[in-house]
Amino acid sequence: MKNIPRPEHPNPQFERQTWTNLNGEWQFEIDHGKSGIERKFYQRDSLNDKIIVPFCPESELSGIGYKDFMASVWYRRTFTLTANQLSGHVLLHFGAVDYEAVIYVNQKEVGRHQGGYTSFSFDITAAVHEGENTLMVCAIDDTRSGKQPSGKQSEKHNSYGCYYTRTTGIWQTVWLEYVPQNYIERVWFYPDVENTKLSVKAQLHGSGKLEVLTSYQNSDTGSAAAVSRGGTVWLEIPLSEKHLWEVGHGRLYDVTLRFGEDEVKSYFGLRGAQMDGMRFLLNGQSVFQRLVLDQGYYPDGIYTAPTEEHLLKDIQLSMEVGFNGARLHEKIFEPRFLYHCDRLGYMVWGEHANWGFDHTNADGLSRFLGEWREAVSRDFNHPSIIGWCPLNETWPLKGHVQDDDVLKTIYQETKLWDSTRPCIDSSGSYHVMTDIFDLHTYEQNPESFGNKFTAFEKENSLESWIIFSHEHRTHQTYSGGPVFVSEYGGICWDENGNSDGWGYGDAPKTKDEFLSRLKGLTDVLLDNSKIFGFCYTQLYDVEQEINGLFTYHREAKFDSKVLREIISKKAKIEEI
Repeated sequence: MKNIPRPEHPNPQFERQTWTNLNGEWQFEIDHGKSGIERKFYQRDSLNDKIIVPFCPESELSGIGYKDFMASVWYRRTFTLTANQLSGHVLLHFGAVDYEAVIYVNQKEVGRHQGGYTSFSFDITAAVHEGENTLMVCAIDDTRSGKQPSGKQSEKHNSYGCYYTRTTGIWQTVWLEYVPQNYIERVWFYPDVENTKLSVKAQLHGSGKLEVLTSYQNSDTGSAAAVSRGGTVWLEIPLSEKHLWEVGHGRLYDVTLRFGEDEVKSYFGLRGAQMDGMRFLLNGQSVFQRLVLDQGYYPDGIYTAPTEEHLLKDIQLSMEVGFNGARLHEKIFEPRFLYHCDRLGYMVWGEHANWGFDHTNADGLSRFLGEWREAVSRDFNHPSIIGWCPLNETWPLKGHVQDDDVLKTIYQETKLWDSTRPCIDSSGSYHVMTDIFDLHTYEQNPESFGNKFTAFEKENSLESWIIFSHEHRTHQTYSGGPVFVSEYGGICWDENGNSDGWGYGDAPKTKDEFLSRLKGLTDVLLDNSKIFGFCYTQLYDVEQEINGLFTYHREAKFDSKVLREIISKKAKIEEI
């Protein structure tokens, strides 16, 4: 596996030893007419080009680097199976394929999936045989349709403003997994800090005895077992040792799950996250969320980090300058990134890439809810995720305002799937039903910025921040509850003096002016007793957007020590 890109197991929370990474060179072809299925490409012996998976064809790392629109793309490769691997079930997994995927094995369709950001798998046992097998993938993508969540992918030919290069087709790891006849399908962990225990919900294929064993740094901390005929089973494990997941300290427990011949390795973090009045509590302690906007883009891989080290580096850079977490913005991040957040004690908000999805009528729910449910379910066990944000800035689209019932339904469904975390319905604008009132502001003058938030602290009113047009203003009425400034700053600074770069407001003329403005804006939020967190825009530049604290290549623009002194200052709400 060392000779292929991204060789590490893509999901450390559900890891078996019996797996094969399918990343590397595949055959590839662009199907501009989206007629490949009709022309039976899945029966072809070859395709016209080659691509390196898991990098999208728009990226340089893919070997293609084609950045225009692609209505459909095709992939082909072979893989070999042994008799031993065929003794149980063969599962085919995809980390993510943007947007609609049709999968063929040995010229037979084995499944379809809709949604460009979530993982999916198929049991392909009936379609494979000993020896060489052929896998083909058709990916259909239409960023301009207005019907599919596509995040910050540009709907124009070129990138512009805060819209960037598109991602088409496979952009996360593809792998095979070999499981026995009876196996574990999924597992959900419910840590209980107050009672020092872990509840486990498992979904099983077949009947047998499920065992769940926990440990901390190789010391046994408790186990439980149950016999099941299949389906769902619950277990409860009193923990003999208490090690809390905290900011900067992941302290993860290891978990081994056994079901007959099947064995899965996992982990969990013991932590509780909740809102208490205006405060955010982590394990019962008030913690100020010093977050930074992270968009998950890479110069040569676009949506896909070139290596696992690149995932880790972004978290480390953020922590070095004083942030304790990130808002993962307009993209559902891969599980491997979340794993590093988990082990480092780095708080994150899970968010869908909702831009591109039509939130003005209920028709779009069929394109949104299924994928969002998959995201919440897949990432439920990550202790680093301290809240969900399904939607961001639901502005009017083509003269049509948001459908409030759509936002309400998405919020309610999110809480149904996960009642353990707070949920923001639509970040920054037009709240309908939310656990937290968050807002976005790119006011660049610290004095006027401070005057408005001082009024909020004294009068409990955010009316001065409601700047939308009159006919939509009622959607943004603040009636109390916790407040989170989930976007601010966005101060432009380009190391090369590029005046064509995009950002918010007037760029400072010197670095000292930049740092003075950053400190002034940040102090306003840290010194306000009614604000529990902020999110600075942003960690690094992305293409033409130059409001990062680091360049697109993750080079420092400013002295990290100075940034840390500004960002890590004690917050007033932490003293309450």
